[in-house]
Amino acid sequence: MNKRWRRLLATVCWYVLILVAFVPLFATATEPVPDKVIVLTFDDSVASHYTVARPLLKRYGFGATFFITEGFSFRTNKKDYMTWEQIAELHRDGFEIGNHTRDHLGINIHNTVRLKEQLDAINDRCREHGIPTPVTFAWPGNAFHTNALPVLQTAGIRFARRGGEPEVPYQKGGGVAYEPGADHPLLIPTAGDARPNWTLENLKQATAMARNGRIAVLQFHGVPDHEHPWVNTPKERFEEYMAWLHAEGYKVIALRDVARYTDPRFTPANPLQAIQRRLQAQASNTSSNAQAKQP
Repeated sequence: MNKRWRRLLATVCWYVLILVAFVPLFATATEPVPDKVIVLTFDDSVASHYTVARPLLKRYGFGATFFITEGFSFRTNKKDYMTWEQIAELHRDGFEIGNHTRDHLGINIHNTVRLKEQLDAINDRCREHGIPTPVTFAWPGNAFHTNALPVLQTAGIRFARRGGEPEVPYQKGGGVAYEPGADHPLLIPTAGDARPNWTLENLKQATAMARNGRIAVLQFHGVPDHEHPWVNTPKERFEEYMAWLHAEGYKVIALRDVARYTDPRFTPANPLQAIQRRLQAQASNTSSNAQAKQP
């Protein structure tokens, strides 16, 4: 090979190296978050996810994530829980199937060693039914612990949804908006956790947070939920919620789709940083309001 061809080959190799180096940067480029982006999530494999939620979501063209567990009476009670064939059909419809642990295991500092086998059990069942290995997770019972974050990352979980606590007490069924880039991607907060006493006004309060670069994540259980009435949403109320979201022009997506707006590989050094900032702001506001009321 003469010098001319060697120089040409060296130049081509140089450009190939540059392209390889920069492709990941282009691949992870994210979009600005528009207003009115909603993440719609459903927990616990409830039968009404298939019979009630599925046709409504398809009618409106909404995305959603269904977090699957075999806990409670899933294995024997097919009146109140989906079959795996129905779950697989949700996947074929284009909806996301997420992991909610085999036994609906509430995570705490003492049982994080059990999390891997709990995740693996659902992953195995998904593969058996032609469903991709889940890349999203919902903390069962909304209980979370930072010791579990490495386990989720090793399992290939990219995004995980928690509840509205500690910023908003569980009993209120409320929460805060998700801030891409600030919230840890495995500690994404719930903006609204639907309850039996919810009305359309509660939904409006939760979805109003979907602005200024923030996303409102909605958490539903059964629509209806016969086995867990404290998180039941009546069918008629759920239909009202979905019709309103459609009429108001909300963009309703699955949890996996927030990858359009943030790269899950970039995580804050302190996983609780965003939570602590909000709690400090709440404490400061409470103190200021108390001082303002003093004579």
